[in-house]
Amino acid sequence: MNPQAKLIFTLSLLLGTTITISSNHWAVAWAGLEINTLAILPLISKSHHPRAIEAATKYFLVQAAASTLVLFSSMTNAWHTGQWDITQLKHPMSCLILTAALAMKLGLVPFHFWFPEVLQGTSLTTGLLLSTAMKLPPIALLFLTSHSLNPALLTAMAVLSAALGGWVGLNQTQIRKILAFSSISHLGWMAIIISYNPKLTLLNFYLYSLVTAAVFLSLNTMKASKLSTLMTSWTKTPTLNAALLFTLLSLAGLPPLTGFLPKWLILQELTKQDMTLAAMALSLLSLLSLFFYLRLMYCTTITLPPHTTNHMKQWQTSKPTSISIAILTTLSISLLPLAPMLLAIV
Repeated sequence: MNPQAKLIFTLSLLLGTTITISSNHWAVAWAGLEINTLAILPLISKSHHPRAIEAATKYFLVQAAASTLVLFSSMTNAWHTGQWDITQLKHPMSCLILTAALAMKLGLVPFHFWFPEVLQGTSLTTGLLLSTAMKLPPIALLFLTSHSLNPALLTAMAVLSAALGGWVGLNQTQIRKILAFSSISHLGWMAIIISYNPKLTLLNFYLYSLVTAAVFLSLNTMKASKLSTLMTSWTKTPTLNAALLFTLLSLAGLPPLTGFLPKWLILQELTKQDMTLAAMALSLLSLLSLFFYLRLMYCTTITLPPHTTNHMKQWQTSKPTSISIAILTTLSISLLPLAPMLLAIV
């Protein structure tokens, strides 16, 4: 892709995200969502591969339907209340439609069907944008309307997302699909707490984006797209493979790594809200996700391929690892000691 065109699309992504998260009028927020959708489509289909074109088409259809529902929800609310302010979402039907629309944009169950396929059809760098930056505007809208949303509906969707993200990810061999179901599972943790402590949802999203960026960029450096190629990447970048081990464990939420902090705080808040059963369900369902993280880690650092593989073992490269990957990996592993400061912010 032309560097100037890529710069324009990237700036359009930043513009659309900024417009949505800083607006207080539904029409302006909807315009920001549309700018985001139109800017990411060329980045998804830049390889001109049939799978990339299919992924871009699926993404466009789903996001267009979700944006239509957002606009319909805001118009219904304005019709009944006379308010276009985002924080003045009062009508029950508007709240229900908006929850469905934002769940579709995020990829929450039962609107998750598009996300693994789209992520599988694009590159790892674009997949990183889809998993992190493209989820910020819908989460910002959930944050602004959190006082009006139905907690029971969000709890049901969250538990189902954690269950499906862990269960379906068990039998995947494509790394991008594994990370897609990982994202669905993490979104369940964010959705369940949005009605009770919205700032905790934002903290969870920021830390998830940090750890996911480290994983995606590390895999992109290794040029690994499935487990069979991941098994032979240790000969190319042994140090990065060792760091990826801890980053995957952090994404799984094991102490004393960074990823443990948001899950610990969410379980604590759910217990305060007398939602012990939901907290227990999420804790048990996170073990499903832990299994495929451990499988990724096992293939990355511990084993050789148990059978003859078509992928040749690569020579160790002398090319230095990007400084951004080093910084992201360090932060994704060692931020837990900053928990008291983060708690003070929340």
